[in-house]
Formats: sequence, structure tokens, C-alpha cells
Amino acid sequence: MKLSKQSMCLYVVTDRSWLGGRTLAEQVEETLKGGATFIQLREKELDYDSFFKEATEIKALCKSYNVPFVINDNVDIAIACDADGVHVGQSDMEAGNVRMKLGKDKIIGVSAQTVEQAILAEKQGADYIGIGAVFSTSTKADADMVSLETLKEICNCVSIPIVAIGGINAQNILELSGTGIDGVAVISAVFAQPDICLATKELLSLSKEMVSCGYINKEK
Repeated sequence: MKLSKQSMCLYVVTDRSWLGGRTLAEQVEETLKGGATFIQLREKELDYDSFFKEATEIKALCKSYNVPFVINDNVDIAIACDADGVHVGQSDMEAGNVRMKLGKDKIIGVSAQTVEQAILAEKQGADYIGIGAVFSTSTKADADMVSLETLKEICNCVSIPIVAIGGINAQNILELSGTGIDGVAVISAVFAQPDICLATKELLSLSKEMVSCGYINKEK
């Protein structure tokens, strides 16, 4: 699947912390109904077979909504289920090595916290970059913080799409206006809410408003 800037608008990362008796696939479909533009499946504890089964199910959902679907970190699962791509962190496989395993047509996202990391990721073949944490987050307590100034600088130094992540919710998302990012990645802002579909709709609207203020000084 071809990656577009628009698909970065509301990037949803899964988390099974708030399942409440439902399946992850059911919750993901609620985000898709609400307008999620990108889905990342993030699993740290599942065994291979369970992970593969879940990935296959959610991939089919995303395909039915024509939304890109990537796997966090696990390149082998991504290949096995024919996901649209992989997202890797700084401590995971380098983008260039991931590209060699996945092939030229798959999406590769890379997490970064500095200008240097972002520039290197782009040089190594990343299709987009996730920058964060931009706000404090309970989802990843050890995440390094990235200032809005650094976020703006990164946006001015790379040409590929950028999504901000970390503690973003309906109350603070508009603080990112004018930074030049193409969208936001959210977790608890949708999955921890009583109405996932409604929360997704609200965040999508806010993200579109935020992004519309973000291209003033950014050339892509």
C-alpha cells in the first residue's frame, strides 16, 4: 500500500490494556469506523501463533477500510501476515536492514527523538518517522521527551511524513499546531475511552484542524 501524508492524520497504536472483555480486533474496528487513518499493531507479550492470528485478522479489517496496517518491531510477523509494513524503534533493526528483508514496496516507520536520528532514518529508507514523546505518557513511562522546538526542527530537516506520539489527547493536541507534523499517533486517547468510535471521530477532527496549521513553513 502506498503511503500518503493524509494517512498520518490519525495514527492509532493498539494496546490491550483496556480490552474489558472485548477482542482487540473489535476495538480496532471501532477506531476504523471512527476514521482512523493508520493502524499499528503493537504486541510485546503474545506468542508467535497468537500474534500471527491476531495480525492476520486485523490486517483484513484494515484492508476492508483501505487503511495502512503495520506491525511494531516484529519483522517476521509482518512478512508472515503480509502486513503493509513495520515500525521500528532506535533499539530495533535499522531501517536499511528492514528494507532488505521486507522489500521495496513495504512501509517502514522509524521512531526518533533527535534531528540526527530522523535524518539518518530518512537516509536509510524510512517512509515516515514517529517523533516522541511530545507529552508525558503512561503508556511508555521510559520514553524520552521531545520539545516542540525539536519537533519543528525535525520537520524542517526531513522530507518524509512525520507523526508525533506520546501523551496526545483531545485536550492537548492543538498545542502541536504549527509544528509541521502530518498527524498524531494515539493509544489511550482512543482505547481507554468509553466510546472508542466517538473518541476517534473527535480526535480525527482535531488532528485535521491541527495539521491545517502546520504547513506554513514546511516544504515537502
